[in-house]
Amino acid sequence: METLRLFKSLTPEQRNTFVACFLGWALDALDFFLVTFVLGQLSQDFGRTIPQVAFSITLTLMMRPLGAFIFGLLGDKFGRRVPLMIDIVFYSVMELLTAFAPNFTVFLILRALFGIGMGGEWGLGASLAMESLPTKARGLFSGILQQGYAVGYLLAALVYWIVFPHFGWRGLFIAGALPALLVIYIRARVPESPVWQRDRAQPRPRLKLAALVRQHGRLFLYAALLMTAFNYMSHGTQDLYPTYLEKQRGFGVSAKSMISIVYALGAICGGVVIGHLSQHWGRRRVIIFSAIGGMLLIPLWIFAPSTALLIVGGFLIQFMVQGAWGVVPVHLNELSPPDLRGTFPGLAYQLGNFAAAYAAQQQAWLAGEFRMANGEPNYALTMALVQSVVFVAIIILAAIGREKRGIEF
Repeated sequence: METLRLFKSLTPEQRNTFVACFLGWALDALDFFLVTFVLGQLSQDFGRTIPQVAFSITLTLMMRPLGAFIFGLLGDKFGRRVPLMIDIVFYSVMELLTAFAPNFTVFLILRALFGIGMGGEWGLGASLAMESLPTKARGLFSGILQQGYAVGYLLAALVYWIVFPHFGWRGLFIAGALPALLVIYIRARVPESPVWQRDRAQPRPRLKLAALVRQHGRLFLYAALLMTAFNYMSHGTQDLYPTYLEKQRGFGVSAKSMISIVYALGAICGGVVIGHLSQHWGRRRVIIFSAIGGMLLIPLWIFAPSTALLIVGGFLIQFMVQGAWGVVPVHLNELSPPDLRGTFPGLAYQLGNFAAAYAAQQQAWLAGEFRMANGEPNYALTMALVQSVVFVAIIILAAIGREKRGIEF
């Protein structure tokens, strides 16, 4: 099996680096997604509406570009490894403090600070992983790396299922502080990026941010627009989905968790398979394929008449959504100017997050406008309409873009 062969071809240092970067992103996503499972409970405790509480998701996403910028610059100047450790500790501490938020204002402030940490992790982890891996393995491991996000969603569903019935939503955020322990593993087992070390040993004129705008402004704008569409695709299919299952389909904690777990498994499978295929078929081609597949699956995903079909639809649409996302780490790193590989991919990604930050809040508001016959918000219709537009946008943006598949670092 080619996947096993590629994994065995890695050196121990490359494996340790990849595992650390994968876990960093997975645990980051775990901390983020815990909020999406308890919007209803947070609204009750803080005396706010669900759209108001959903603003905490928006705020987290809006702050991610700041984290990508700060930690990306640190990564380009001081190496990927140490800033990555600092970042993981920072977002873990913010997650822990969230458990003790005395009111809604403090809760929002802490989620904003968490967003800075979340924004910094992806760029550092992706550049460290892609710079440490052999070229021929990038497609496969890009797909696996990005599915740390889906693994985080899976872990959030499990933590919600196990912890919430006994300790409430505050217990979830205490459990979410555990990623700080990953720093011990990184400190002991993960070396610095060999590409960054080589560039430091043989210094070249550094590409400044002003030069980046002048020389690569169009490329950066394109990457940010593509990431905006991608973030609308992922957040639009994930953030309100637990609320949809609870409010519109009537599922309780156990059923909601089980469906979300299957959903996440589909995402993991899609990212690995399609990320690997991108090494042979091309990055843009598999993105377009995934978006077309996702668009065709919308009726099964959100309007399925039975629970069994709903589960199948959820699995398949996330296979396509996160399949497209599996290409992102390698695609953005290959497009990136070499001297700013610590900053360019993460900042483009997180600016896309910023532009899509209102996805959950917009959908919650639109659901209240498109009400069902009984007067309740129509989450299904809202999510279906938004995602149809998003899939079309991704197809167009991927078709007009460029790629540098297999470029040597």
